Amino acid sequence: MFPEWLVVGLWLSAGIGALIAVVFVAGSRLFPSETRTATCDTGESRRRVEIREYLSAIGEEFAEDHFVEGQHVAFYLPERDVAITFDARAYFRIAGSPTVAVLVEHEMPGMHLGDRLPFETPDLSGEGDEENRIDPGAAAFAILGVPQGATLAEVKRAYRERVKEVHPDHGGDREEFQRVREAYTAAKSRTS
Repeated sequence: MFPEWLVVGLWLSAGIGALIAVVFVAGSRLFPSETRTATCDTGESRRRVEIREYLSAIGEEFAEDHFVEGQHVAFYLPERDVAITFDARAYFRIAGSPTVAVLVEHEMPGMHLGDRLPFETPDLSGEGDEENRIDPGAAAFAILGVPQGATLAEVKRAYRERVKEVHPDHGGDREEFQRVREAYTAAKSRTS
């Protein structure tokens, strides 16, 4: 029905394809890529570090990776019965209970957690007198290069321009890029 050379060629190509697949699977298990761990440092793990530092700075006792109301949360403040989570499903499941749930986005800088907590938190924006105090909102607008009274459209435009300059894919610095993203988040929340 089919020529012998065609059947042999199909079997041979299938065998070679299977052999290549086995080599790739074995190689990825024996020599895992370092890019997986590098991308993990930018999202939730970075926010966890910032939130941990913030809660320690305000002197709040906390437990990490805790179960509250049957839900896994990133941080739990036992004295205040507050659960801090990155998971929206856990947030909504806890919201109906006596525990206060706080949802934190991966893009939200850790220093802004105090704005979401259901109790008064000390101002950590600067130490000393009012002249030396740094307003995080003013700093965010300054990083983006727009005046404090800028509109949302102006903030977005400035953010796009700054990202073109500092994005790591375009030769920029990863830390500077992260700072610009955090400034954008802060400035966006302060626009009228």
